Amino acid sequence: MKKEYRVKKSSEIDAIFKHKKSKNNQWYGIHQKKSEKSNHFRFSLSIGKKYGNAVERNLSKRRLRMIILELSPIIKNNIEFVVVIKPASKSLSFQEMRKTIIELLKKSNLLENENAEH
Repeated sequence: MKKEYRVKKSSEIDAIFKHKKSKNNQWYGIHQKKSEKSNHFRFSLSIGKKYGNAVERNLSKRRLRMIILELSPIIKNNIEFVVVIKPASKSLSFQEMRKTIIELLKKSNLLENENAEH
């Protein structure tokens, strides 16, 4: 995924959290806000140390980046979001993770086509 699609600055991430528009389930949370800077979506991943060691956290982040890359054609433009990865998601397989993220993106109204399973 290109770097222009990532929110990196902590001030930008804090602004997304302060916007207080979020949807959650037991495995993930998505915080979002409208973007003033870009004409495409931007995202960031947040995962705590309670999830596991660095290897486990990096594996989860790699998988999520891949899922978002696959879904990028149907994710709405002009939006910034942060995916909060909860420790309970450690038990999910890649397919379950993908299905859960798609459901949460639909619930958050971030997908352009609501019928998309991609």
